[in-house]
Order: sequence, then C-alpha cells, then structure tokens
Amino acid sequence: MNYLQKRYLLFALDPVHIGTGGYRLGRVDLSIAREPGTNLPKIPGTSLAGAVRSYAAMRYGKPDCAGQGQASETRQEHCGKPSCPICYTFGYAKDASGGFAGTVSLSDAHLLLFPVYSMAGPVWVSTRERLNEAGFATSGQLPTAEKNATTLTNWSQPSLNLGWLLLEVVGGAIIMPPTSSPFNAEQLKLWQSISERIVLTSEKLFTQIVNSNLEVRTSVSINPHTGAAEEHALFTYEAIPRAAWLFFDAVEDDYRRNGNSSRPFPTTKQCQVVIVKNDDTTERQYQDNKGEALNATWTRPLDVVEAGLDLIQYLGVGGMGTRGFGRVQVAGTWQIAGGAA
Repeated sequence: MNYLQKRYLLFALDPVHIGTGGYRLGRVDLSIAREPGTNLPKIPGTSLAGAVRSYAAMRYGKPDCAGQGQASETRQEHCGKPSCPICYTFGYAKDASGGFAGTVSLSDAHLLLFPVYSMAGPVWVSTRERLNEAGFATSGQLPTAEKNATTLTNWSQPSLNLGWLLLEVVGGAIIMPPTSSPFNAEQLKLWQSISERIVLTSEKLFTQIVNSNLEVRTSVSINPHTGAAEEHALFTYEAIPRAAWLFFDAVEDDYRRNGNSSRPFPTTKQCQVVIVKNDDTTERQYQDNKGEALNATWTRPLDVVEAGLDLIQYLGVGGMGTRGFGRVQVAGTWQIAGGAA
C-alpha cells in the first residue's frame, strides 16, 4: 500500500480564531472550535485542508482549483485532470459528472504547549499524556496530584502561578523530542527557546488553565458610510493565543499510483494561463505543467500539502485575518508510518 503518515508541529505567530459560526450566549459572543470531550480549542482539519489547498493552488497558478469544484460567474470549475497536482492531491466534486476523492487527509490540530504568564515569566503548559501522544518522551519527576505542577526551569520557589492559579512545584521533568530529529536548524532554535520553560500539569488542570487564559478581544463594527463605530455593535471574540504549539497528522494514500512507477506524479512546473478571444468574449484556458518552474520539487501529494503549509505563515488560517489573526508556521515534522515511494 502506497501510504505515508507524517506529523507536523505548528507554532502560532498570531492569535488564531476558528469560529463556530454565529453568535452564542456565554463568556464571549464569537467562540472558537473546541474538542467535544475535553472542551479544548483546536484547529479543525477542514480549516487546515481548505487553507492548504487554496495556497497550493495559488503557488501553482490555478486559483480555480482551490474550491469545491462548482463553477460561478467569476470562476471556472475544477479541471479534474490527472496532470493537475492540485486536483490529483485534494480531489474534486461535480454536480452531475461525479468526481474523485483526494489522496491526502489532514487531522484536527490539537494543543500541545499553551503559553501562560507566571512569576517566572512566560511558561508553556502541557501534560505528560499530551506530549506522549505527540511523540515526545517524558521522564523524571511528574505531577502526582491536581494541586501540583512539574517545571523544567530552575525555579527555586515552592510554588508557581499559572495565570490566576497557584500550584505547588515538585521535582523536575525531562522532555525529549522524537528521536527522528524533527527540527531543522531554524526550528531547533525555536524549540530550544521554550524547552526549559515547560510546565507539566494534570489533564484536568490543563483544560482549566487553557480556557482561563485564551485571548479575548473586544471590537466594534464600523459603519462604511460614516467611518465611525456602529451603535450597539460591540462584540467580543476569543482566540488561541500567539506562541501556542499544536500538532496534527497528514496521511497520504496515493491509491491511484499504488507504487506504480510508470505513473509518475505530475511535474512541478506551474500551469500556463492562455487567453483565448472569440469574437467579443475572452476566455481563460489552463495548460497544466507548461508554465514557470515552482522553485520546489513535488514528487508526491504530501509535497503539495507542504507547499501550501509554507504560505500559512504569511496568509494565515481561520477568521479575523484582517485584524492580525491566523498566521502559523511549521515548527517541526517527522514520519509516523508508511513511506513507500
């Protein structure tokens, strides 16, 4: 079976707001997506997949292949060609003539390390279970009760606050990244900058700490005619704060090739846009793989995913993008399973 599973660490460069749609009664007007069992914020896989596809199509020069395949007055439908790496990787759907499924799936991005202010300065809170699930090894003294925490810093005081919560400090823990060296040189510097400032708590406390320290902002709608604030249009919204770490998995199931080297992945040149004039009308036509070089090597569907991930650090994911939200960058990656060419 020609499959490959990779894990990605994400570092939030800005607050991230993935809304649930519409207003609701509660602490804020616009809440964010959460896991049903833990009530912890997450970035849904659908949000990641949509952004990654859109940015990969942008790099390929074929924005019409960024959506779901339905034509409109200003956009054509998907080409649906096997020579198009965007359609090949993410699939497409049509009303009557069907379509085909994509060859990659992206999971939800779950919180791994959550930034909180404390007497020791900024620290990143996590749990042993969460680190182990992501692939990190933990050893040494670990939290044994709901009232205590384990620090990796040389904190000499008997207690440490995590936001408003004061906990007893016990021992010290050791955290080791996956042995497959998940960081490049730049990513390693980022990890080392926070690796000695990690605090471990229980899963029960972690949920309380996270939901008590989410970023909450207040905004007001602007009247487009006057340029002033709309009356009675004040609203609040929450976000995963800047500097949070998350992780998600991407699985490539290239069932069409299935190890068949006689069916190579589409070439890595951009598509070429050709303008065709018919009488008084002008039509755009795409010629796949005949344009400029992509300055990247796409040899399999996950290469297309990573090309889209590269642009998320500039263009963001989720809502409130014009208010400075949404930018995340890949902070590490490693292979979990599979790996056939």
